Amino acid sequence: MDLNADLGEGFGRWTLTEDEALLNCVTSANVACGFHAGDASVMRRVCDTAAERGVRIGAQVSYRDLAGFGRRAMDVPARELTAEIAYQIGALRVFAEAAGSTVSYVKPHGALYNRVVRDEEQADAVVAGVLLAGGRPAVLGLPGSRLLARAEAEGLTAVEEAFADRAYTSQGTLVPRGEPGAVVHDADEVVRRSVGMAVDGAVTGVDGGRIALTARSLCVHGDTPGAAALALRVRTALEEVGVRVQAFA
Repeated sequence: MDLNADLGEGFGRWTLTEDEALLNCVTSANVACGFHAGDASVMRRVCDTAAERGVRIGAQVSYRDLAGFGRRAMDVPARELTAEIAYQIGALRVFAEAAGSTVSYVKPHGALYNRVVRDEEQADAVVAGVLLAGGRPAVLGLPGSRLLARAEAEGLTAVEEAFADRAYTSQGTLVPRGEPGAVVHDADEVVRRSVGMAVDGAVTGVDGGRIALTARSLCVHGDTPGAAALALRVRTALEEVGVRVQAFA
C-alpha cells in the first residue's frame, strides 16, 4: 500500500503542511503546484527533500483558486482547464527533475477532485492536460471515477485511492466538507479505518453500511492538525499487520 499526503501547501511567508516531518513517513508526495497553494520556492524545497528521501513526487493540480484553497466549485471551460493542468505539471516537473527525480503521477485537488468523479467533460480535460504535459505520469483518483476511466482509456496508469481521514457516503464518494462529520478527527478511528481499508478492502460509511474499496494508495491530508504524527501512526499500524508500505509509481 502506498501512503500519500498533500504537501507544499504554503505560500510565501505562510506555511500549512508539516512537509519535513511528513516526508519521513509517506511514500508519495502530492505537491501543490501554485493554483490552490504553493509557490516556486515551496515547490523546489519539497521536491529537493522528497528526492533526497526517495519519496515519489506527484503534481497536485487544481482549479485556479488560491483564495478558496481550491475547494470552491468553479466552471472552467474544458480547453482552458486542459492548459492549466499541463501548466501546473510542467512547473512542478522543472523542480522535480532539478532534484534528480520526476513527476511520477498527477492527482487533482479539492473541488476538482470531486468534480471529476462524475463530470465526464472535466475528467476528459484533466486527462488531456496530463497528456499535453507529456511524460505519461500515472493518475491518482477515486475508485470508479470518470477520471480514472478516462486515464485508462488513454493508456495511462490509473491508481485507485482511499482516504484515511475522510468520511464516505453509501455510494463510495467522499462526504462534502461542508457537511458534519466529513473529516474524521479521532486518530484511533483513522488508524482503524486505514487498516480496514488496506487489509479488508472496506470502510464503514456515514450511514453505518459497509463499503467495499479497492485502493493502491492511502491518503492522509497534510493540512490536518497533527498530520505528521497521524501519518506515522497509520504507517506503523499497517506495517504491524503485515502490509508492505511502498510507492505505487
